[in-house]
Amino acid sequence: MMSSVILVPALLNGLMTGAVYALVALGLTLIYGVLHIINFAHGALLTAALFAAFFANKLLGLDPYVAAFFLAPLFFGVGYMLQRFVIGPAAHGEDRNILLVTLGLAVVIENALLYAFRADTRTINLPYAFDVVEIGNAFLAVPRVIAFAVVVAVAALLWLAMQWTDTGKAIRAVAKEKLGAELSGIDVAHIYAVTFGLGTACLAVAACLLIPTYYVNPHAGNAFVLIAFTIVVLGGMGSVAGALIGGLFVGVVESLSGLYLGESLGQIGIFVMFILVLLFRPSGLFGERA
Repeated sequence: MMSSVILVPALLNGLMTGAVYALVALGLTLIYGVLHIINFAHGALLTAALFAAFFANKLLGLDPYVAAFFLAPLFFGVGYMLQRFVIGPAAHGEDRNILLVTLGLAVVIENALLYAFRADTRTINLPYAFDVVEIGNAFLAVPRVIAFAVVVAVAALLWLAMQWTDTGKAIRAVAKEKLGAELSGIDVAHIYAVTFGLGTACLAVAACLLIPTYYVNPHAGNAFVLIAFTIVVLGGMGSVAGALIGGLFVGVVESLSGLYLGESLGQIGIFVMFILVLLFRPSGLFGERA
C-alpha cells in the first residue's frame, strides 16, 4: 500500500492537470452540444492559441495570464468568423460536410503554422514557472494552482452566462430544438457562430494557462485534444458538467497511472478507461441513454 505522503500529492497534481484538460474539453463539448458535430479543427486552433500566447510574451512582454484577457476575445472573434463565414457556408447545412470542412481547416492551420514557424519547439521563461505552494504534504506548482482557479472561474462564468443571459438561453434553445428555436425568431446561424466562438475562446484561455510550463510547436495542440475527446466521451457528448468532472477525473487517473506504472506510461490508464466507457456506458457518465 502506497503511503498517503506520496498518494495525496499525486491526487492533487492530477486535479490541477485535469482542470486544463477540462477547459479544452469544455470548448469541444460546447460546440458538439449545440452544433451536434465534432470539431476536428480543435487541436489546430489550440496550437494557434499557444503560438499567440507565446508571441504575446516574447514580442509584447505580456504575462500569459494577462494575455488571456486579450486573447480570449480575439479568439472568440476568430471562432465566430470561421463558423459564420467559412464552416457554415461551406457545409451547406450538412453535418457530414461540416466534419470535412473542420478537418480541412485543421490541415490548413497546422501546415500554415509549420510553414511560418518550422517544426522548432519553443518555450518561455517566467520567474514563477518553478515556484511551488505547500498544501499539507503536497508541493504544487504555482502555474497549476493558478490554472485550476482560472478554470473554476471560467466554468462558473460560462454557467452563469448560459443560465441568465438572453444569448445563453438562445444557445440552450438551439441545442434542445433547432427548428423550434428558428421558428421562435432566434438567428440560428448567429448562435452557431457564437457557440463556436465560445469554444475557441476556451482554447485561448487554456493556451495561456499551459504556456508557462509547456512548449509550443505546430503540432502541440493535438496531444491535448486527443485527451479532450476521451473526456467528452467519458462525461457524455454535449454535457458541460460531464466535461468538467470528466477532465478532473482523467487528470487524477493519468497522475495515478504515472505513479504506479511510471511517467512514460501515465496515459495508459486514460485510454483503458476510454475503452471501458465505450463498452459499458457509451453515452458517457452524464449523457442521455439511447
